[in-house]
Amino acid sequence: MIDKIAASVADALADVKDGSTVLIGGFGTAGIPGELIDGLIEQGAKDLTLVNNNAGNGDTGLAALLKTGRVRKIICSFPRQADSHVFDELYRSGKIELELVPQGNLAERLRAAGAGVGAFFTPTGFGTELAKNADGSAKETRQINGRQYVLEYPIQGDVALVKAERGDRWGNLTYRMAARNFGPVMAMAARQTIASVHEIVPLGEFDPEAVVTPGIFVSKVVQVARVATQAGGFKDAA
Repeated sequence: MIDKIAASVADALADVKDGSTVLIGGFGTAGIPGELIDGLIEQGAKDLTLVNNNAGNGDTGLAALLKTGRVRKIICSFPRQADSHVFDELYRSGKIELELVPQGNLAERLRAAGAGVGAFFTPTGFGTELAKNADGSAKETRQINGRQYVLEYPIQGDVALVKAERGDRWGNLTYRMAARNFGPVMAMAARQTIASVHEIVPLGEFDPEAVVTPGIFVSKVVQVARVATQAGGFKDAA
């Protein structure tokens, strides 16, 4: 019997290894799998490469993970903002590497990994510093139909951490509004996907047409509680 439900966040993250490339869903704070990030901090894996849209907010979530000193490199499209002081300090002191990727390219490089695309040409970044490799060498370019393009390669993850709304024991997932963002493409781009959900539904309850991430792309599902607010409602990242 297929049952991908993990008993706890710790159980779900137990197999994350040192040196892993970890894809973390979320756009700003929408769809950030906060419980999984906190669990990864407790789990202790180090020398990590993180892939996310940005580089953390304040002192929680991604920022808290960066603050542990166990992240070697971050690949993102929006590293600096008003409250990105943890990343700023690490980067300025040379304690973390940054690979800056335009947001559309980031999404497409993840999608390419999941779709088995070996590489692709994009006009984004041509003629800029983003058309260079980390060592300063120029990326391959090509003129196609009179327009200049840059060759980009997929981003393959060892692990993806995504926040979904509902899941079943086969790993099928649905998302809540804007919390969907990078989750589906990251789930396809990783060798192992761990999803947090607020609700686990009986097998067969999902309309197949409503499933966003099919269970074939998901390794483990762990249920997490919603966080109550002082106003008496519930806090949700989306």
